[in-house]
Amino acid sequence: MRNDPHEGLLNYLQGHHVLTLATQGPEGPWAAAVFYVNDGPDVYFLSAPSTRHARNLAADPRVAATVQEDYSDWRQVKGIQLEGHVTRLDVPASAQAATLFVRKFPFTDARLADQVIAMAMNKIAWYRLRASVLYLIDNSRGFGSRERFESGHLRKNWLK
Repeated sequence: MRNDPHEGLLNYLQGHHVLTLATQGPEGPWAAAVFYVNDGPDVYFLSAPSTRHARNLAADPRVAATVQEDYSDWRQVKGIQLEGHVTRLDVPASAQAATLFVRKFPFTDARLADQVIAMAMNKIAWYRLRASVLYLIDNSRGFGSRERFESGHLRKNWLK
């Protein structure tokens, strides 16, 4: 993956922490910010199954999402837009996601977490967002600069 021309997209994804997840459910559209970790173009997050976005995902796994910083100058805007499907993970896959998550967010390690975090971690479920298409936004290249990436290509090269 190190020589792949799409490395910038994956580096941007890896270098950030919060993803805004857009879902659709019986109450209408909804957006929620979630902490995430990625393994290539696959994004993992945790959430309580009782949250509105998790309930929406149980009914309709299709999502859109963004990762970006807060800019005051439009020429500095950079970020990622993506669309895909979310799957609630089974126990073995959840353990793998938790391992990735602890590397990025050590405060979630059950051995180190304070009581409040430990209690919250016992109430969550793990999810994988498998993007079908990702877009890298970079207005430093010109207003509206947006490059499209197919996640299958990114995934193949990441696994090399």
